Amino acid sequence: MTDSLNYFAYIFQILLFVALLGATALLVYQRFKAIRRNILLGRDLEMPENKQKGLGKVLEFAVAQRKMFARPIVGLLHYLIFAGFVLINSELLEIVLDGLTGSHRLFAGFLPTSLYQFLIGFYELMGFFVVVACVVFFVRRNVLKVERFQKPEMKGWASLDGNLILIFEVILMFFLFTMNATDSILQERGAAHYAIFESPTRFLVSQFFIPLYSGFSDSSLVLIERTAWWAHISGIFAFGIYVTYSKHLHIIMAFPNTYYTRLQAKGKVENMESVTNEVKIALGIAEPDPNADPNAMPERFGAKDATDLTWKNLMDAYACTECGRCTDSCPANLTGKKLSPRKIMMDTRDRIEEIGAQMDSLGENYQHDGKFLYGDYVSKEELLACTTCNACVEACPISISPLDIIMQMRNYVAMEEANVPDSWKSMLTNVGNNAAPWAFPASDRFNWAQETK
Repeated sequence: MTDSLNYFAYIFQILLFVALLGATALLVYQRFKAIRRNILLGRDLEMPENKQKGLGKVLEFAVAQRKMFARPIVGLLHYLIFAGFVLINSELLEIVLDGLTGSHRLFAGFLPTSLYQFLIGFYELMGFFVVVACVVFFVRRNVLKVERFQKPEMKGWASLDGNLILIFEVILMFFLFTMNATDSILQERGAAHYAIFESPTRFLVSQFFIPLYSGFSDSSLVLIERTAWWAHISGIFAFGIYVTYSKHLHIIMAFPNTYYTRLQAKGKVENMESVTNEVKIALGIAEPDPNADPNAMPERFGAKDATDLTWKNLMDAYACTECGRCTDSCPANLTGKKLSPRKIMMDTRDRIEEIGAQMDSLGENYQHDGKFLYGDYVSKEELLACTTCNACVEACPISISPLDIIMQMRNYVAMEEANVPDSWKSMLTNVGNNAAPWAFPASDRFNWAQETK
């Protein structure tokens, strides 16, 4: 009878685990499918083919996180969380195989005992570092109240999201340490299939949890160990789903985003192709396209809504870490202006998410909702405050360009609305008439030199 119950429990565990794994994979797949669709709602953009430099940027910014170490202590703590997340989840392979096969510590049967225990100890040490880093970051956000995390755009969900993920990771590590601690006690007692080593394993960190559970019976320890196992693996699956809706999507999006890093000179402003062609034709340095419709006009000059931006701009928005280094470096924001480059990225992501959600809910009946990125999310005051200094781009750890989005929306304000300050209008008129921002002809441009003689 006992053997039959154990067999059914074994089959039930496998079926439950497969169902959980399948549901997680399906939800993550559907979410990434929607994200990809949303990104591709942006305008097409030809990126220069340079795989070597693209991979170099991935290694430099996404893997080595070079820019994060501009602030060494914070950079080190962030890297510990990143490295811990990657390395600890490599242990996930064994946990998944244990769930699929109903085994316990499957790899212990293939690897030398000393090597296996070293790896487990290393994973535990990384888990401990993750806990320390998460606690430090939680204190920085909520006790020390670092200024860049207190900006208006960080109120509400943005702040809660940052705290939830820190708490979530600490809880995951607690379940991991509990699982290992109870496992160690059961090994020492020679209980059932837990006695897989010649001598009980003293896990590097989990051994300090042993006194919490040493007074329990074998059956209670098995229940605690199995509960911790299920809680840990379920938590990881839930984390995987949650990340796709969170700012922590940058864990994944940082890699493609840095691969497509802009390779042009920093600060170079791209001219609008349609306008550039018209100017070249007017100057006689280009010929009109004989096949072009002479009455054809661009659908819109610049960007008014998220779909007017390029797919790379939208990828930038999904890759944004909301770390605030861009806003912290912005001279406009530092002098009290309303502009926050981080808010620009958050607004762009929120808007394209809103459009995508409406497309999903309305299907073939989808129609534009009458809202726009410019006006409903981003104000003209924010756009005009930008000095185009490129500080935000330089500060971003993963090479996001809020400036590019700002410039495209500012093109719309100037060319579609013609609604810029009078000083700008005078300057633009002078550039058009005199090829310079000053109100005198080009022939008089060097008169100042004669006056100094």
